[in-house]
Amino acid sequence: MSGFRYIDDVESWLEPMSYQAFWDAVMPLELDLLDKSLCDDQIECGDANPDSVLIVLKALARTSLTERHNLEWKPSAPWLKLVS
Repeated sequence: MSGFRYIDDVESWLEPMSYQAFWDAVMPLELDLLDKSLCDDQIECGDANPDSVLIVLKALARTSLTERHNLEWKPSAPWLKLVS
């Protein structure tokens, strides 16, 4: 996915993803993330909570995509144009 305009767009895209959907979506993007097999092993042996791992992975993906596409946060207030 490369149609991101704001960081908010990346967050909206990542938010609904499950663990497997996340990996399916980001693998083609070649992001600099933790190794999937390492994450799988940590979850499988009980060293890490799957939800916590996913939160961290999504944060890393957001950061990586933000840097790659030079994104900023969506302006929070509408800009008003004064017309005379």
